[in-house]
Amino acid sequence: MPQPGKTGSNFRWSPWNLLLAVPLLWLLTPIYNRTGPELFGMPFFYWFQFLGIIVGVLCTTLVFIKTKDRPGTPAAGAGLDVDDLDEGTSR
Repeated sequence: MPQPGKTGSNFRWSPWNLLLAVPLLWLLTPIYNRTGPELFGMPFFYWFQFLGIIVGVLCTTLVFIKTKDRPGTPAAGAGLDVDDLDEGTSR
């Protein structure tokens, strides 16, 4: 049962969510807009972006693992079954 004054949103705040800012900051162009240093003959511009994909996946995975066990606030009326909604018996 939702508490008075609460919305039915499943958004949960956690300090782990701040880790999701890392992949966004990684996209700032002035950070990687250069050619050196090279890695295996690949300019910095390219290999830094590939590394950013790996960092983004790791950050997202870590946030998911650390926040998945927290229960969310169920939306109002979420207790209805699909059959009840189809049949119109909940009116």
